[in-house]
Amino acid sequence: MTTVDLPPTTGAGTTDAAGSDVAAALRARGVSDVDDSALTRSLYAADASLYRVVPQVVARPRHVDEIDAVLDAARATGVPVTMRGAGTSIAGNAVGPGIVVDTGRHLNRILALDSEAQTATVQPGVVHARLQARAHEHGLRFGPDPSTHTRCTIGGMIGNNACGSRALGYGRTSDNVVGLDLLTGAGERVRVRDGVSLDHPDGSDVERRLAAIVDAELAHVRQTFGQFSRQVSGYALEQLLPERGRRLDRLVTGSEGTLALVREATVSLVRDHPERLLLVLGYASMIEAADAVPTLLALGAERGAGTPDDRARLVACEGLDSRIVDLVRARHGSVPDLPRGGGWLFAEVAGEGAADLVARLRAESGALESRLITDPRETTALWRIRDDGAGLAARSLSRPAHAGWEDAAVPPEHLGSWLRDFDALLREHGLDGVPYGHFGDGCVHVRIDFRFDDGGRSFREFLEASATGLVKYGGSLSGEHGDGRARSALLPLMYDPHTIDLFGAVKHACDPDGLLNPGVLVDPRPVEADVRPARPRTRVNAGLRLLHDGGDLATAAHRCTGVGKCVAASSTGVMCPSWQATRDEKDSTRGRARVLQEALDAGPGGTLTGLRDPALHEALDLCLSCKGCASDCPTGVDMATYKSEVLHQTYRGRTRPLSHYTLGRLPTWLALIGRVPPLAPVLNAAGRFAPTARLATAAAGVDHRRSLPTVAARGLRRTAREAPGGTGTPDVWIWADSFTDQLSPHTGQAALALLRAAGLRAEVIPEPACCGLTWVTTGQLDQARRIVGRTVATLSAYVGSGVPVVGLEPSCLATLRSDAEELVDSPEATVVAEGVRTLAEVLTDLADQGRLALPDLSDVEVLVQPHCHQASILGFDADKALLERCGAAVTVVAGCCGLAGNFGMEKGHYETSVAVAETHLLPAVRARGSKVVLADGVSCRVQLDDLEQLRALHLSELLAFGAPADQSTARPSLRTRLRGRRSSRGRR
Repeated sequence: MTTVDLPPTTGAGTTDAAGSDVAAALRARGVSDVDDSALTRSLYAADASLYRVVPQVVARPRHVDEIDAVLDAARATGVPVTMRGAGTSIAGNAVGPGIVVDTGRHLNRILALDSEAQTATVQPGVVHARLQARAHEHGLRFGPDPSTHTRCTIGGMIGNNACGSRALGYGRTSDNVVGLDLLTGAGERVRVRDGVSLDHPDGSDVERRLAAIVDAELAHVRQTFGQFSRQVSGYALEQLLPERGRRLDRLVTGSEGTLALVREATVSLVRDHPERLLLVLGYASMIEAADAVPTLLALGAERGAGTPDDRARLVACEGLDSRIVDLVRARHGSVPDLPRGGGWLFAEVAGEGAADLVARLRAESGALESRLITDPRETTALWRIRDDGAGLAARSLSRPAHAGWEDAAVPPEHLGSWLRDFDALLREHGLDGVPYGHFGDGCVHVRIDFRFDDGGRSFREFLEASATGLVKYGGSLSGEHGDGRARSALLPLMYDPHTIDLFGAVKHACDPDGLLNPGVLVDPRPVEADVRPARPRTRVNAGLRLLHDGGDLATAAHRCTGVGKCVAASSTGVMCPSWQATRDEKDSTRGRARVLQEALDAGPGGTLTGLRDPALHEALDLCLSCKGCASDCPTGVDMATYKSEVLHQTYRGRTRPLSHYTLGRLPTWLALIGRVPPLAPVLNAAGRFAPTARLATAAAGVDHRRSLPTVAARGLRRTAREAPGGTGTPDVWIWADSFTDQLSPHTGQAALALLRAAGLRAEVIPEPACCGLTWVTTGQLDQARRIVGRTVATLSAYVGSGVPVVGLEPSCLATLRSDAEELVDSPEATVVAEGVRTLAEVLTDLADQGRLALPDLSDVEVLVQPHCHQASILGFDADKALLERCGAAVTVVAGCCGLAGNFGMEKGHYETSVAVAETHLLPAVRARGSKVVLADGVSCRVQLDDLEQLRALHLSELLAFGAPADQSTARPSLRTRLRGRRSSRGRR
């Protein structure tokens, strides 16, 4: 890496004159959503692979006819076209130098679902999970289910012939395609259904050309293609055999967008068996697990009683390595109990008589131990680990691991032998990898710790050696992800020269000008060309220690592998709230990471000009700093931390935005008000009076549609000092962070009342101790370091005394747990980070010790909005368990409230803040019925008060005082007040 000074701001990255010409050609043909900005080109320069190819322009068709217009513009300008669904392609299939077409933004409709015929017709940008949810309403499912099912599109699955965990039972995407509406590279539109051309009874021109190619080589095609289910590499020429029905649609499926563009697709659906069991089998290693696969497959083929569709069958047989599970344990603390072993097979059985088949598998599997998973929550948790395998495997080794040799497959009977050879190849090349994958299909996923400091030479040599070793087992370079840029150049190692010539002939028949996804399958680029990790990076002297990434922001940014969990169609976690609100790639964790990578890229052809580039700041602008990605992202991307670092580097020694001085230093202003108690009522009254409120919000850089927070006349620490106190060491210390002290002292008073009612002595730490959160989120890291340094020096003595120290504001407590050690290199920072505790944690311990009787909440239903930092850093399990132990029925709301500290208050963020609240929180609150609304975070409570006229409770209040009869606030909601102001202005 190189160390360079940050460049001055010079505009939103580099421009591309050729891209402007292409954009004009697209707009002239009616394609309105076209973008050739540096920001967007940076977003789409990479997919989930190692490859980086900067497009000239990105087009997002609003109507299917605009796909035709895109191709027409490409043919007129000679600029190639690359189709993209969710950008989760792992082999570099969805990056290209010309026009990248994003179908997911607008072409995402389910056009028809026929439950009797068991088919669905969809646009190419429909997300798999959305189709699955719609099919589930009819007791059906779309068979293939890739691990990226929450965000991958049907068009993308068709491009790569995706399979997923249950392809063993339901087949590949190509097995489930009924018909396609296609546009070939030559501009010929062809609609096929069940192998029949709908517009050409005798077959279209392209179908006749392709049939002629195959008919001249019938014996060769029959002997070379379709040898086992996961032979995905190259073109599936067996689909053009006369006995296969000459299925053009199934040839195009898996052709990676190199032959035709998909306008619409009709796919088959299958019955979703309600009887479904998961058996986990433990083996000494993944190799021993692979050895057992043929036995399991043979048992699974012994079908029991019932109709052919209903009989029990083995629908999934997945391999999972212990290193992936260990990483989950380290990050999240808990994993469902697994049988003894270093590797596991997840055997899922569906259909009538599933229990009998599970019993046979269990008895004859040869496993060290086995466990039948009966708890649905455990089943979900285990499949989630498997779904996150690619991201988790990337961080499971001593150095970052990468895709590249990602999904090779062999006939399952050779799987154990191939894994032994593959392990030897890794050792021979000084590499390591974590194998897992679809073992029942012989398909192995692995992330390998490749080095790229030699320009990709060693990367290429390993791929060539692996391809050569694979061929002797009759294997396929790709088992489901396609060849892309990672393996297309290796196809001559798998296929003879005559076959490679046949691929060229097929390509020419469909795309004679080579406009569709060039560099893939036919006339490929070298495997080491365009490899992103081989590019030099700018090393920045970081303000944060970045402990997990060697202090290097570029290394941290490149944690993002692009698997795209952050762009899921819907989310049950926190990540990524702004994406859920806007559905714009730039507002996703992945999008921001990609733009940050470009900003730190010191190689030729860069799109951005450094950390001060406006394009980077535009991408970071709607990041709420919620830290949801820190826990939800499989690779541990922490965009809140990276944003803080970028702001620090950008504004260090320079004039900052107004809100950085006001909201970013809010604890300072609260402390000043706290020193003069009579000042608080005056300021609160001014905040309620419209003219002065408008002046105050404008002066503070706050959006005029926001109300100003109410400041306590007497803070928690002042009240505690003035109250008569006892002597001796207390049983519990309450840490009064700045927000609890001056904005929510009632939560601290409730905690004191609860503990004292139990006969415990609870006291407030008298010294001021701010966590520095607002300085951190606004990138004022030098000041934050000084503040946090003082705080850890203060709190370490209390924590070290052995008396529990409780923090009541989740965001402040999380800052001490996560950011203190990033800012301060001292033993005290570690002591405090590991020692400060949540109220629920301490109350649970006291109850376990018999020192505290918990209140009875058996008649209370609770709707809880965990603060984002609570969910992502602290964890909410202890709180939920405590409430349930008290007898309460608990419903936890997913996602973020949308205020997120200073974010929702700042000018320009109001609409996004409200939209985030509308994704999960506000609908849940409106439908709550008699549930008590609980929100420990002051931001969450302010948001609910502002938008819904609702006073949410803190956990301490509910436990100390019980459920209130009414949670509505006395004043009108913010929306009502704003409507009143608009009406008054209209009358005037």
